Amino acid sequence: MPLPRQILISELLRSRLRDELGQDLGVGHQVWMHPPCHRLLGWSSRPSAFGPRRSVWRLDQLVDWLEGQVEVEGEPADTEQPTLDLLPTLMEATLLGQQQQPLGRLVDAVVDVQSGRINHYLVARSDPRLPGSSRWRLEPDRLIDQQPGQVQAALQELDDLPLDRASIRQQMLRRSRQIRDQVPDSFDDLEGRLRSFGQRLWDGGEDLVERWRDEEPPVDERRRRSRSRDWDDPDDGEDPWI
Repeated sequence: MPLPRQILISELLRSRLRDELGQDLGVGHQVWMHPPCHRLLGWSSRPSAFGPRRSVWRLDQLVDWLEGQVEVEGEPADTEQPTLDLLPTLMEATLLGQQQQPLGRLVDAVVDVQSGRINHYLVARSDPRLPGSSRWRLEPDRLIDQQPGQVQAALQELDDLPLDRASIRQQMLRRSRQIRDQVPDSFDDLEGRLRSFGQRLWDGGEDLVERWRDEEPPVDERRRRSRSRDWDDPDDGEDPWI
Protein backbone atom coordinates (compact mmCIF):
# COMPACT_ATOMS: atom_id res chain seq x y z
CA MET A 1 0.00 0.00 0.00
CA PRO A 2 1.48 3.41 -0.94
CA LEU A 3 2.33 5.86 1.79
CA PRO A 4 -0.38 8.41 2.60
CA ARG A 5 0.43 12.07 2.20
CA GLN A 6 -0.30 12.78 5.86
CA ILE A 7 -0.11 10.64 8.96
CA LEU A 8 -0.97 11.03 12.62
CA ILE A 9 1.88 10.59 15.06
CA SER A 10 -0.38 8.52 17.29
CA GLU A 11 -1.08 6.08 14.45
CA LEU A 12 2.64 5.80 13.71
CA LEU A 13 3.41 4.95 17.32
CA ARG A 14 0.61 2.38 17.53
CA SER A 15 1.82 0.51 14.44
CA ARG A 16 4.18 -2.46 14.52
CA LEU A 17 7.34 -2.27 12.44
CA ARG A 18 8.41 -4.88 9.90
CA ASP A 19 11.36 -5.08 7.53
CA GLU A 20 11.37 -6.12 3.87
CA LEU A 21 11.36 -9.81 4.92
CA GLY A 22 8.39 -9.37 7.25
CA GLN A 23 10.40 -9.70 10.45
CA ASP A 24 8.74 -8.09 13.48
CA LEU A 25 10.83 -5.18 14.78
CA GLY A 26 8.63 -4.14 17.66
CA VAL A 27 6.06 -1.42 18.17
CA GLY A 28 6.43 2.35 17.98
CA HIS A 29 7.51 4.05 21.16
CA GLN A 30 8.54 7.71 20.89
CA VAL A 31 9.06 10.45 18.28
CA TRP A 32 11.90 12.89 17.93
CA MET A 33 11.63 16.17 16.09
CA HIS A 34 13.13 19.59 15.48
CA PRO A 35 10.84 21.91 17.48
CA PRO A 36 11.99 25.29 16.08
CA CYS A 37 11.02 24.18 12.56
CA HIS A 38 8.07 22.01 13.67
CA ARG A 39 9.43 19.06 11.76
CA LEU A 40 9.30 15.36 12.60
CA LEU A 41 12.68 13.70 12.10
CA GLY A 42 11.90 10.13 13.10
CA TRP A 43 10.67 7.80 15.80
CA SER A 44 11.84 4.94 17.95
CA SER A 45 10.59 1.42 18.56
CA ARG A 46 10.95 -1.18 21.28
CA PRO A 47 12.20 -4.51 19.90
CA SER A 48 10.91 -6.26 23.01
CA ALA A 49 8.55 -5.48 25.85
CA PHE A 50 11.38 -5.79 28.38
CA GLY A 51 14.83 -4.26 28.52
CA PRO A 52 16.20 -0.76 27.86
CA ARG A 53 17.16 -1.32 24.23
CA ARG A 54 15.51 0.99 21.68
CA SER A 55 15.74 1.28 17.89
CA VAL A 56 15.70 4.76 16.32
CA TRP A 57 14.41 5.23 12.79
CA ARG A 58 14.50 8.19 10.43
CA LEU A 59 11.26 9.25 8.84
CA ASP A 60 12.63 8.60 5.34
CA GLN A 61 13.10 4.92 6.28
CA LEU A 62 9.33 4.51 6.24
CA VAL A 63 8.48 2.86 2.90
CA ASP A 64 5.06 1.24 3.30
CA TRP A 65 1.95 1.71 5.40
CA LEU A 66 -0.63 -0.92 6.26
CA GLU A 67 -3.39 -0.83 8.82
CA GLY A 68 -1.72 -1.45 12.17
CA GLN A 69 1.77 -1.94 10.78
CA VAL A 70 4.45 -0.13 8.80
CA GLU A 71 7.38 -1.31 6.72
CA VAL A 72 10.85 0.19 7.11
CA GLU A 73 14.07 -0.26 5.20
CA GLY A 74 17.67 -0.07 6.30
CA GLU A 75 19.17 -0.48 9.75
CA PRO A 76 18.13 1.49 12.82
CA ALA A 77 20.36 3.20 15.33
CA ASP A 78 20.46 1.30 18.60
CA THR A 79 20.21 3.28 21.81
CA GLU A 80 18.67 3.20 25.29
CA GLN A 81 15.86 5.08 26.96
CA PRO A 82 18.01 7.63 28.87
CA THR A 83 19.45 8.76 25.54
CA LEU A 84 15.99 9.01 23.99
CA ASP A 85 14.89 11.25 26.84
CA LEU A 86 17.42 13.81 25.62
CA LEU A 87 15.95 14.01 22.11
CA PRO A 88 13.84 17.16 21.53
CA THR A 89 10.09 16.86 21.10
CA LEU A 90 6.98 18.93 21.73
CA MET A 91 4.71 15.94 22.28
CA GLU A 92 3.03 16.00 25.70
CA ALA A 93 4.11 19.62 26.18
CA THR A 94 1.74 21.78 28.23
CA LEU A 95 -0.02 24.51 26.26
CA LEU A 96 -0.16 27.84 28.08
CA GLY A 97 -2.56 30.64 27.23
CA GLN A 98 -2.04 34.37 26.98
CA GLN A 99 -2.18 34.78 30.76
CA GLN A 100 0.18 31.86 31.38
CA GLN A 101 -2.79 29.65 32.31
CA PRO A 102 -2.54 25.96 31.29
CA LEU A 103 -5.09 25.10 28.62
CA GLY A 104 -4.18 21.55 27.65
CA ARG A 105 -1.43 19.38 26.18
CA LEU A 106 -0.07 18.67 22.72
CA VAL A 107 -1.08 15.03 22.36
CA ASP A 108 -0.86 14.46 18.62
CA ALA A 109 0.12 16.04 15.30
CA VAL A 110 -0.59 15.69 11.59
CA VAL A 111 2.65 15.23 9.66
CA ASP A 112 3.49 15.52 5.98
CA VAL A 113 5.22 12.22 5.17
CA GLN A 114 7.50 13.55 2.42
CA SER A 115 8.92 16.56 4.24
CA GLY A 116 8.24 15.71 7.89
CA ARG A 117 6.61 19.12 8.34
CA ILE A 118 3.97 19.28 11.05
CA ASN A 119 0.81 20.73 9.53
CA HIS A 120 -0.94 21.18 12.87
CA TYR A 121 -0.92 19.89 16.42
CA LEU A 122 -3.86 18.40 18.25
CA VAL A 123 -4.51 19.67 21.77
CA ALA A 124 -6.45 17.78 24.46
CA ARG A 125 -7.74 19.19 27.72
CA SER A 126 -8.00 15.85 29.50
CA ASP A 127 -6.03 12.62 29.41
CA PRO A 128 -5.78 11.66 25.71
CA ARG A 129 -6.06 7.98 26.63
CA LEU A 130 -9.67 8.52 27.70
CA PRO A 131 -12.03 7.41 24.92
CA GLY A 132 -13.99 10.14 23.19
CA SER A 133 -11.88 13.06 24.44
CA SER A 134 -11.97 16.27 22.41
CA ARG A 135 -9.19 17.52 20.17
CA TRP A 136 -8.51 21.13 19.17
CA ARG A 137 -6.41 22.02 16.13
CA LEU A 138 -3.38 24.26 16.75
CA GLU A 139 -1.41 25.65 13.83
CA PRO A 140 2.37 25.87 14.47
CA ASP A 141 2.49 29.57 13.59
CA ARG A 142 0.19 30.36 16.52
CA LEU A 143 2.86 29.36 19.03
CA ILE A 144 4.73 32.38 20.36
CA ASP A 145 7.14 30.66 22.74
CA GLN A 146 8.70 27.23 23.32
CA GLN A 147 10.31 25.92 26.46
CA PRO A 148 11.22 22.38 27.53
CA GLY A 149 7.92 20.69 28.34
CA GLN A 150 5.70 23.68 27.54
CA VAL A 151 4.62 25.99 24.73
CA GLN A 152 2.65 29.22 24.73
CA ALA A 153 0.04 30.70 22.39
CA ALA A 154 -1.95 33.94 22.46
CA LEU A 155 -5.19 32.23 23.48
CA GLN A 156 -7.77 32.95 26.14
CA GLU A 157 -9.28 29.45 26.05
CA LEU A 158 -9.27 26.32 23.93
CA ASP A 159 -12.54 27.32 22.27
CA ASP A 160 -10.54 29.99 20.43
CA LEU A 161 -9.13 27.09 18.36
CA PRO A 162 -11.06 25.12 15.73
CA LEU A 163 -12.44 21.87 17.08
CA ASP A 164 -11.02 18.85 15.27
CA ARG A 165 -12.97 16.17 17.12
CA ALA A 166 -15.66 16.76 19.72
CA SER A 167 -16.50 14.46 22.60
CA ILE A 168 -20.11 13.88 23.64
CA ARG A 169 -19.65 16.27 26.54
CA GLN A 170 -18.18 18.95 24.28
CA GLN A 171 -21.04 18.55 21.81
CA MET A 172 -23.56 19.02 24.62
CA LEU A 173 -21.74 22.12 25.85
CA ARG A 174 -21.72 23.64 22.37
CA ARG A 175 -25.42 22.93 21.87
CA SER A 176 -26.32 24.34 25.27
CA ARG A 177 -24.28 27.46 24.49
CA GLN A 178 -26.12 27.87 21.19
CA ILE A 179 -29.47 27.44 22.95
CA ARG A 180 -28.46 29.95 25.63
CA ASP A 181 -27.52 32.48 22.95
CA GLN A 182 -30.88 32.01 21.25
CA VAL A 183 -33.03 32.09 24.41
CA PRO A 184 -33.07 35.92 24.94
CA ASP A 185 -34.29 36.50 21.38
CA SER A 186 -36.90 33.79 21.78
CA PHE A 187 -38.14 35.30 25.03
CA ASP A 188 -38.36 38.75 23.48
CA ASP A 189 -40.34 37.35 20.58
CA LEU A 190 -42.54 35.32 22.95
CA GLU A 191 -43.27 38.39 25.04
CA GLY A 192 -44.38 40.30 21.96
CA ARG A 193 -46.61 37.45 20.80
CA LEU A 194 -48.21 37.15 24.25
CA ARG A 195 -48.82 40.89 24.41
CA SER A 196 -50.45 40.84 20.97
CA PHE A 197 -52.55 37.79 21.87
CA GLY A 198 -53.68 39.40 25.13
CA GLN A 199 -54.69 42.56 23.30
CA ARG A 200 -56.76 40.56 20.83
CA LEU A 201 -58.44 38.72 23.71
CA TRP A 202 -59.21 42.01 25.40
CA ASP A 203 -60.65 43.55 22.23
CA GLY A 204 -62.66 40.41 21.49
CA GLY A 205 -63.93 40.27 25.08
CA GLU A 206 -65.24 43.82 24.89
CA ASP A 207 -67.13 42.98 21.67
CA LEU A 208 -68.65 39.89 23.32
CA VAL A 209 -69.79 41.92 26.34
CA GLU A 210 -71.39 44.53 24.11
CA ARG A 211 -73.23 41.89 22.07
CA TRP A 212 -74.40 40.15 25.27
CA ARG A 213 -75.73 43.43 26.60
CA ASP A 214 -77.60 44.10 23.35
CA GLU A 215 -79.21 40.64 23.25
CA GLU A 216 -80.02 40.30 26.98
CA PRO A 217 -83.69 41.14 27.73
CA PRO A 218 -84.58 43.78 30.34
CA VAL A 219 -84.61 42.87 34.02
CA ASP A 220 -88.44 43.04 34.31
CA GLU A 221 -88.86 40.64 31.44
CA ARG A 222 -86.38 38.17 32.99
CA ARG A 223 -88.28 38.31 36.32
CA ARG A 224 -91.65 37.72 34.60
CA ARG A 225 -90.25 34.68 32.76
CA SER A 226 -88.82 33.30 35.99
CA ARG A 227 -92.17 33.59 37.85
CA SER A 228 -93.99 31.99 34.92
CA ARG A 229 -91.66 28.96 35.01
CA ASP A 230 -92.13 28.58 38.81
CA TRP A 231 -95.95 28.79 39.03
CA ASP A 232 -97.33 27.71 35.69
CA ASP A 233 -97.80 24.01 35.02
CA PRO A 234 -98.48 23.36 31.32
CA ASP A 235 -99.18 19.60 31.85
CA ASP A 236 -102.66 19.75 33.46
CA GLY A 237 -105.12 22.21 34.82
CA GLU A 238 -105.26 20.79 38.36
CA ASP A 239 -104.61 23.02 41.31
CA PRO A 240 -101.15 22.19 42.67
CA TRP A 241 -102.42 22.74 46.26
CA ILE A 242 -105.12 20.09 46.15
